[in-house]
Amino acid sequence: MLDNLRGMAVFASVVGHGSFSGSARELGITTSAVSQQIRSLENDLGVVLLHRSTRKLSLTEAGASFYEAAKDVVSAAEQGRIRVNQLRDELAGVLRIATTPELGVNRILPALSTWMAAHDDLNIHFLADNSYVDMIDERIDIAIRMSPSINDSNLSSHPLADVRQILVASPDYLRQRDKIEKPKDLTSHQLICIDLMKDGHQLDFTQTETGKKTRIKMNSRIHTNNVFVATTLAKEGHGLVRLMEMDTKKELESGELVEVLPNYQLPSFVLYAVTLNREQQPAKITRCLEVLKKYFHSA
Repeated sequence: MLDNLRGMAVFASVVGHGSFSGSARELGITTSAVSQQIRSLENDLGVVLLHRSTRKLSLTEAGASFYEAAKDVVSAAEQGRIRVNQLRDELAGVLRIATTPELGVNRILPALSTWMAAHDDLNIHFLADNSYVDMIDERIDIAIRMSPSINDSNLSSHPLADVRQILVASPDYLRQRDKIEKPKDLTSHQLICIDLMKDGHQLDFTQTETGKKTRIKMNSRIHTNNVFVATTLAKEGHGLVRLMEMDTKKELESGELVEVLPNYQLPSFVLYAVTLNREQQPAKITRCLEVLKKYFHSA
């Protein structure tokens, strides 16, 4: 079948130029190779397509009928090539972005909103989930991931921002409980545990001035797999919660939540935009990455 398709393209070129030599020049192959393609096509079809003479070529009845089909095939292939080039070079087609619900709402949508409105030929699919997404299986173009580092030779990582973890609670909770002045004071408090975090009960602190490290394990009566739920529980005074600073900026600014132990640091993360490792990325991906980098670097 593939040989027939190749032969149809050569046949359409021969008829279009009216000669084997003209077709050979266009296709960048030898005249004998063109002749061989036509003979193979005729043998496969079991008909003569061209009358050959020393002066000119002419189509047989079967050849004239087949030429119309060959032209359609070549035209369809050309349109497909043009469309692929458009998808590579223009902001068109589908862009699939994977993120968490919290990052999607608080950061990614604000970062991309104006850009999305300016390119209405681009269809954007957001996959907002807290579980790990396989970029190949889910056909993801860009994944937003929080990690100390990305170590995967199949992926290209683009750092967007350094992200601090902080321990927060509502002012009412802190007024009604024992004072928290050092990490060991936390053992008498309740942690709202976000089960997405590895070793969610364990907190590793570093004293900002001295560099002294302290590991604390807290009790947890309430668990959730959702940052929005954990944040709301903390605002309502049900305990302390460990969050990414960027996820709780609004609550910190309004005073609904306050940072606990500000002189101690929890381990930080890097926010990455991750793409599959390719030599050439479509323009829609490179432009989106540029917008994300500009947004986070300015922020």
